[in-house]
Amino acid sequence: MHERTIEIGDVTLRDAHQSLLATRLRLSDMLPAIPALDRAGFAVLEAWGGATYDACMRFCDEDPWERLLAIRKAAPNSRIRMLVRGQSLVGYRHFADDVVDLFISRAAAAGVEVFRVFDALNDVRNLERPVRAVLDAGGEAEGAISYTTSPVHTIDTFVRTAAELAALGCSAIAIKDMAGLLAPAAAFDLVRALRRRVGLPVVVHTHCTNALAEAACMAAAEAGADVLDGAVGALAGGSSLPAVETLATMAESAGRATRLDLDAVEEASAHMREARARYRDVDTGRTGVDGRILRSQIPGGMLSNLVAQLRDMGASERLGEVLDEVPRVRAEMGYPPLVTPSSQIVGAQATLNVVGGARYAIVANETRDYFRGLYGRPPAPVDPDLAARLLGGERPTDVRPADILPPEVEPARREYAYLRPTDEDVLSLVMFPAVARKFIAARRGAAA
Repeated sequence: MHERTIEIGDVTLRDAHQSLLATRLRLSDMLPAIPALDRAGFAVLEAWGGATYDACMRFCDEDPWERLLAIRKAAPNSRIRMLVRGQSLVGYRHFADDVVDLFISRAAAAGVEVFRVFDALNDVRNLERPVRAVLDAGGEAEGAISYTTSPVHTIDTFVRTAAELAALGCSAIAIKDMAGLLAPAAAFDLVRALRRRVGLPVVVHTHCTNALAEAACMAAAEAGADVLDGAVGALAGGSSLPAVETLATMAESAGRATRLDLDAVEEASAHMREARARYRDVDTGRTGVDGRILRSQIPGGMLSNLVAQLRDMGASERLGEVLDEVPRVRAEMGYPPLVTPSSQIVGAQATLNVVGGARYAIVANETRDYFRGLYGRPPAPVDPDLAARLLGGERPTDVRPADILPPEVEPARREYAYLRPTDEDVLSLVMFPAVARKFIAARRGAAA
C-alpha cells in the first residue's frame, strides 16, 4: 500500500550531458528521445540553462533559443525547467537588472515554466531580482540551496537560506548537491528540517560522483522529499545523477508510488545510449569512485570540463594536483560552494596555481573580482593576507553586486545594431560577446 506519491524530475537534456559529455550533446541527438521523455510522466524536464546556453553557440553551432523552442514543441505535455545562476543567469559574471528582466521574460515566452534559481554563495541578495522577474513573467520560481560541506555550513544555515527564498516568493526548495556530497543521514536531517521549518515542497538533486546519491535519495524520500531528480540510465551514474529507473524502483519498494512509465523511460534511454557513442572524444568515461572528489568537492559538470581543459593543455597527468589544490583555494576564499561561477573561479585559480609555477603567481581577473565582492558575500571571511595581496588595499564592496552595474540592454542594442539583433540575440551578445558576435554574424551573413 503506497502512502503517497513521490515525483521524479528528469535532467537528461541538461545536467546529465553537462556532467558526462562536457555539455556537447546536440539537439539532433536529443530530439529522437524527447517524445518518450514527454510520455514518461516526469514532474519536469530540465532542458535548458546552465552551461548549455554557452555550449550551444560555442561547440554545437546552435542557437540556444531555437533549441529551447524545439524542445518545447517536442514535449507538449511536460513542464520545462531551466537552471538560472541567479544574477549571472547562464553566464559567468553578474549582469545588470535590465538583462535579468529581459532574459527571464523571453525564456518564459519561449516555454520555460519552472525556473530553478540559485546563487553560488547562497547570497540571497543575488536572487531577489531573478525571482521577482520569474513571478512577473508568470513562471514558477524554485529556490535552490547550493549544498556543500565546510566548517561554516550547517543545517541551520541552509534552513535560513531556504526561509529567505520562501520569503521572496519561491514555491519550492531544491537541495542542489552538484558535487555529490550529500550523505544519507545529512539528506534525511536536512529534508526533514526544511519540511518542518520552511514548509515548502522539497526537491533533491544530487550527483553520483561519490557513490552516495542513491542512498541519499532514499533517505530523502523517507524524510518526506517531494521530488527526486535523475537521468535516464544511459546518461546516469558517474558524475551525472542517479538513474530514474533506480529511483523509481527504490521509491516503490519504500511505499512511495511514482507516475513513471518505465517503458517510455527505456525507449528514451535507448536513444541516448546510441547517441552517447558519438561523443567518445568528450565522454569522461568515469564509472568508478574517486575519493579525492570528497575533498575537492568538484561538481560533475565542472569535472568533465576540467578534464577536457587539462587534456587540451597537454596536462592531463596533473589532474590529481589540481584536485588537491582546489580545497586549499576554496578555504582561502571563504568556503564557497563549488557551483557555477564559483566552481570555475576556484577551479581555474587552482589550475593556475598548479601549472603556473607557484601559487598565485598568475591570478585570474575573476579571482580578484571575487575578493572585491563582485560575486556576493562569501560564506566565511576570506584569507586576509591573500586579500591584501590581491587587492592592494582596495576595499571590497558590501552592497548587492548588481546595484553598482549600469544598464546593459540598450547599450548593447546600439553597439550591435549592424547585426539587426533580436531581443534574444542582444541577450547572447551581452552574456557571451565574443562567441555570440561570431555566431550571429555568421547567421546574418555579416562581418563580425
